[in-house]
Amino acid sequence: MISATRKLTAILAADVAGYSRLMGADEEGTLNRLKAHRHELIDPKIAEHRGRIVKTTGDGMLVEFASVVDAVKCAVEVQKAMRERETDLAADRLIQFRIGVNVGDILIDGDDIHGDGVNVAARLEALAEPGTICLSGGAWDQARGKVSATADDLGEKKLKNIERPVRVYRILPDAAPVERPALALPDKPSIAVLPFQNMSGDPEQEYFADGMAEDITTALSRLRWFFVIARNSSFTYKGRAVDVKQVARDLGVRYVLEGSVRKSGQTVRITAQLIDAVTGNHIWAGRYDRGIADIFAVQDEITESVVSTIEPQLYAAENLRIQSTPPENLDAWGCVIRAHWHFARMSGEDSAQARELLERAVSLSPSYARAHSMLAHAQARSLWMEGADVETVLPSARRHVALALSLDEDDPWGHFALGVTHTLTGDHETALDTFRRAIDLNPNFAQAIVYLALSLARIGKPDLALKMLDHAMRISPRDPMRAGMLFFTAVAHFVAERYREGIAFAQQALQERPSYAAPFQLLAVCHAALGEMDRARAAVVELQRLLPAVSSETALHGWIEFTRPGDQERWTEFLRLAGAPG
Repeated sequence: MISATRKLTAILAADVAGYSRLMGADEEGTLNRLKAHRHELIDPKIAEHRGRIVKTTGDGMLVEFASVVDAVKCAVEVQKAMRERETDLAADRLIQFRIGVNVGDILIDGDDIHGDGVNVAARLEALAEPGTICLSGGAWDQARGKVSATADDLGEKKLKNIERPVRVYRILPDAAPVERPALALPDKPSIAVLPFQNMSGDPEQEYFADGMAEDITTALSRLRWFFVIARNSSFTYKGRAVDVKQVARDLGVRYVLEGSVRKSGQTVRITAQLIDAVTGNHIWAGRYDRGIADIFAVQDEITESVVSTIEPQLYAAENLRIQSTPPENLDAWGCVIRAHWHFARMSGEDSAQARELLERAVSLSPSYARAHSMLAHAQARSLWMEGADVETVLPSARRHVALALSLDEDDPWGHFALGVTHTLTGDHETALDTFRRAIDLNPNFAQAIVYLALSLARIGKPDLALKMLDHAMRISPRDPMRAGMLFFTAVAHFVAERYREGIAFAQQALQERPSYAAPFQLLAVCHAALGEMDRARAAVVELQRLLPAVSSETALHGWIEFTRPGDQERWTEFLRLAGAPG
């Protein structure tokens, strides 16, 4: 028996996105272009960075490098050069590579290589969007600071046939590093509640820890004397070893609350500590051992302790009790927590999955107000994320909003969802009042502020809308739904007839979420307004790829709709000029 030979190496896996479609449309032309890219760009780049091509398929390849830095540099340079080489082609003819890079132990078999290190690279490649690079956490840790690129932390991912979750980073080669200015501390107590760690060893309990941190954030946000970072920004640190001082600088807060949840049978232990991140001092720490039935009382205790520590004089003047009805079933609660993640993905597939989770939540716990309000919002989102019909969606959304508000009339999510249903009928003035009510109940409700801004843009007040959007991005500076904020900013610039600015913000939205359809509509409209018809038509191609039913009259009905005379006519006419079918 010959003993196996192993070594640690960097592995790059690449393939062509939509290869079968490209070959079906133009078999000979696609094959010739791919061969030219290999001969003129890809193979020379691999050789330049001292890589070895292990094997190739019709549209992909597996390459090993002695250095992770070389592998990442090669990937970045290839993706940048491919964008330039394909620049004159229509969007539906582009050859775009998806690339995954991993560092790991491999098994050598002649000229071939095997093992989890290879498998992870292949799964990362499948996860990457066209034109992007996905890296494992180990690969990015070694390449960080040594390559001219920045990477977004996508969190831990469960990859097919890989036993342990893998932390994934994404590089957008055309995205220039952004220097964010330091955020000034607000003039009132400011806090970020980090995701609680699940110490149970059971991945299914992850939702429980997430829900604990989210509910504390919501409870604190109801107190007007606190500046509370929105849940979506705080949760970007989930699963990461963090430096609380750096977190505080990133988010512009003084205090950070972190904790853990350990669940065993019907007993739960919650620990939490409050840190003054400016000085590094631990201000308070607490531990709570309770039966699972007392979990919501534990949330109240933690919230009261935090408030009394930061502002004792305010605590003495206020009897802090959270006025909410907890869900009757923790599985339903878990469905709601998980739906948040799918919302942030901004794709049609994730929109559908979020709706399914929320439908399950209301079935399991019919008296859970938050589940009804979020389901109404998810149904409304299906119009612009999935191309659903407004007449089908609206009655059900209204029914769930009414149920939510009958169960808890002070839940800000219920009023937010009600405002969204008003927008579906074009009643933006009423929607404004309803969104304001949601913000009154939770002044740090970033999503309600964003929708309020969009309604302002729709009625012809773009500059006020931009002011509100700036505020939303300040209280949630690292929001996973930032792509939506950027897109709404682009819409406001369209209303103000600042088309070039609209294009810039729509492109930023697509850098955040390449699968997000709405920005392509904005690009089509603004390019057409500027007479840039080739770019306008290319945007419509991408829009129809993501939303095949789109047209100039019905595009995202109930979403891109204006009430000020002339705005809707401009939008519809420019979209028609860009080539959207009537």
